[in-house]
Amino acid sequence: MNDDLLALFFPEGMLDYFDIEDYTNSSTELQIYLREKDIPPVEYSHLNLQKRGFHTPKIVEDFPIRGKKVKLIVKRRRWAEKDAHLKLSRDWKLVAKGTRMSEEYASFLKALARY
Repeated sequence: MNDDLLALFFPEGMLDYFDIEDYTNSSTELQIYLREKDIPPVEYSHLNLQKRGFHTPKIVEDFPIRGKKVKLIVKRRRWAEKDAHLKLSRDWKLVAKGTRMSEEYASFLKALARY
């Protein structure tokens, strides 16, 4: 499927760093499983990084689609510096503070509540 079309259904820039791994679709909910791509964080490009698996997946509620709840199940990658045994991961702001929703969706709902 066209990546430009798919990108419309996700928070901005998400598909630059995540691949769609799988999805489940029921009558009330769509769950989309995303896995962080094998792209080392730019801020650590001076280090000799190696992949070290994934963090526990995070569940993020996003905008409903066609009347269905949408949950993004996000697997973030772990990295380690080969020689210093330093463990790292990219700093993501996927979830709005105090919620389980994407920042974009939380802002949308907050704006609705003012009216």
